[in-house]
Amino acid sequence: MRWLLLLSLLLTLAANADETCLSPYMAKIEGQEDFVYVWTLGIPGIGDEQDKLVTVSVNPDSSNYGDITSSLSVGGRNEAHHTGLTDDRRYLWASGLDTNKIFIFDVHTDPAKPSLHKTISNFVSKSGGVVGPHTSYALPGRMMLTGLSNNRDHGGRTALVEYTNAGDYVATYWMPTDDNLQGAVKSGQFADGYGYDVRALPRKNLMVTSSFTGWNNYMTNLGTLMADAEAMKAFGNTVVIWDLHARKPKKILDVPGAPLELRCAWNPDHNYCFTTTALTSEVWLIYEDTQGEWQAEKVGDIGDASKIPLPVDISIFADDTRLWVDTWNDGMARLYDISDPHNAKQIYTKKIGEQVNMVSQSWDGKRVYFTSSLLRNWDKQEPSGPDLHYLKIYDFDGKELEEVLAIDFIAAKLGTPHQMRFGAYSLYGKKVAAK
Repeated sequence: MRWLLLLSLLLTLAANADETCLSPYMAKIEGQEDFVYVWTLGIPGIGDEQDKLVTVSVNPDSSNYGDITSSLSVGGRNEAHHTGLTDDRRYLWASGLDTNKIFIFDVHTDPAKPSLHKTISNFVSKSGGVVGPHTSYALPGRMMLTGLSNNRDHGGRTALVEYTNAGDYVATYWMPTDDNLQGAVKSGQFADGYGYDVRALPRKNLMVTSSFTGWNNYMTNLGTLMADAEAMKAFGNTVVIWDLHARKPKKILDVPGAPLELRCAWNPDHNYCFTTTALTSEVWLIYEDTQGEWQAEKVGDIGDASKIPLPVDISIFADDTRLWVDTWNDGMARLYDISDPHNAKQIYTKKIGEQVNMVSQSWDGKRVYFTSSLLRNWDKQEPSGPDLHYLKIYDFDGKELEEVLAIDFIAAKLGTPHQMRFGAYSLYGKKVAAK
């Protein structure tokens, strides 16, 4: 069994271009990525005002490097947020947190110009009342979606929802709560039933989920929300450990302060994942102890919590030694040394813009991509300009980030850019148009 794990690791390391946040079940890009697909929120008065998938050519050897090769609008504004690729890398799923629509794009027929393959409009009814499809995570032949809310009270109680790659509903798995633990062990104070992100460690038969807040909060103006003491109590404080194959919750861990993105280690000897807390500005480790029990431990601070830096997206290095952490409110990218996972140390910072949200890095760590938008009612409005809503690409030499490409999405009349995913001709036996 151990040689299979080592072989899997070697094959993964050979794919030296792909993002480090993706599912271990996913087909990987080998060599330079050719495109970045940016899921973008439409805003009034900018372009056609619709949500869209924007494709940017990012291979320096391409004849159209830096160009927008496609801008595909989907109709209306859906609170465009997160995306995920199927395990065969042929389709990209993109969700709207407000309308609950899921748009499935064909990215394999023509990687430079994706097409809209299918729209799922009955997510709420099919799932039994789940609202706010967020993470779309690849499992073998399946997509596991996390919800953020529900249609009964629009609060934070929610579920996981499973689909086939073809977009057919499979099942709903509600998060464990105090009144229905579903066999899970409540290890601390909380069993809130909230959801946000999901990741898997197949070698441990582990699925892990984090928690955020419901529709009532994420669709409210940020200033109004933060002034409402009761609303600020309605944020998640848990990470849940699941049996991956059985889709059953096993243990509920306390991680106070809205733990958002989850990123798991790649080395087969590293049985742990990281998350960061939006409200308390901390790095947390979710790990298996020497007795085989899963635990949660605070392992680092992120800036000055009193200034509300608001950590958002994170990206782990392929060798598990470092972790990028974006803090939205101050526009900073922060690099942490996590070679000792129980002691995360900040070693570098870089101001990316007036705000920064998502971060994606190539497998070799040499290219780092950033986008700016968080949520429609949370994004900053002033000052306007190239550092407010952007896609920026940096080269990273291990010490410094150097900007090599930037696109002002407002000036380009595209809207506000949210999550990114990489694309490549090589995945489908096609070749880049060289200079």
